Amino acid sequence: MAAPGCSAPGLWVRGSGQCLGSLFTLFSKPLCSAAAAASQPLDAQRLAERLRAQKQQQKTKEPAPTNPVQRRVRELVRFTEQLQRVHPNVLAKALSRGIVHQDKELVVINKPYGLPVHGGPGVKLCISDVLPVLAKILHGPKAKPLHLCHRLDKETTGVMVLAWEKEVAHQVQELFRTRQVTKKYWAITVRVPMPEAGVVDIPIVEKEAQGQQHHHKMTLSPSYRMDDGKMVRVRSSRNAQRAATQYQVLSSSLSAALLELQPITGIKHQLRVHMSFGLDCPILGDHKYSDWNRLAPQKLSVGILKKLGLQQSKARHLPLHLHACQLTLPALQPQKEELALFCRPPRYFVNSLRRLGLKMPSQDHSADEEAAQPGAQ
Repeated sequence: MAAPGCSAPGLWVRGSGQCLGSLFTLFSKPLCSAAAAASQPLDAQRLAERLRAQKQQQKTKEPAPTNPVQRRVRELVRFTEQLQRVHPNVLAKALSRGIVHQDKELVVINKPYGLPVHGGPGVKLCISDVLPVLAKILHGPKAKPLHLCHRLDKETTGVMVLAWEKEVAHQVQELFRTRQVTKKYWAITVRVPMPEAGVVDIPIVEKEAQGQQHHHKMTLSPSYRMDDGKMVRVRSSRNAQRAATQYQVLSSSLSAALLELQPITGIKHQLRVHMSFGLDCPILGDHKYSDWNRLAPQKLSVGILKKLGLQQSKARHLPLHLHACQLTLPALQPQKEELALFCRPPRYFVNSLRRLGLKMPSQDHSADEEAAQPGAQ
């Protein structure tokens, strides 16, 4: 279309926006732009800045990768960045398409990767911001906002429970606080834990990382340590919190495994810390807890990089492969039964399983889980 303020009759075809002839194309645009700049200097300035930014972006744009895995990684990074820039209505619509259960009391969504639950420094958009819009999509313009019942980390995908009424949300929150809710996660780990099933019961404490001022991590705070071959009791930190995680290997290869994790307690980053520092099997894509002494992208073996089709320099784009796959809520009312909810893992998770030679649980198992949720999609 012509720039604002342009009035050159006969140069543009009505309704099509196409210029009549290359000669008019060359000379009409500068004249129109000059007229627009004279009448609306601020709009012209913004237009010029936008054009400069587009040209600069085209110059610095990297060539598209030919490897399909690298293309998927780039698409995932771009999608995550876009989630922070979209309009709240667009995000609410996307969340509504991920609903796995809905009734008069609860709405359960499949939380996407890279989307924070609450606001904070650097967060432009989060799930709590769009709950009023999501409620209106589901129940009409007069619907009251939904309420969060619990939270998941920004990088974690899977089952997330919302409530229509504040009282119901408080009831579900109390069930989470008193450990009456059964939670199961799937995680792809680097290396295979030994033994293949067990419980990690080691307290966790938050500390400043060595050589990294103002950067804190959760880490283990064991009660005993080995000293010259002898077991020595360690004075426990007053800030340490008891943490226990049950795990089981569902599928494994020489260099990776698919684990089912069940947190018995609910400490911050518990699953990631227990897998990395407790079992020496960090979760794939966990760039924070794969190494305690440094803050850098996860270091992967040559074998895993080859199977994923990645270079180590691109490993920083790997997302965290931790998915909240199942959640079982006790009955909220005496007349009702417990609610078993199941969410399928995201596409990147499934693709990584296939590339690493790991198998998903049997289809019969998934079907049994989904049969318990009449609102599943």
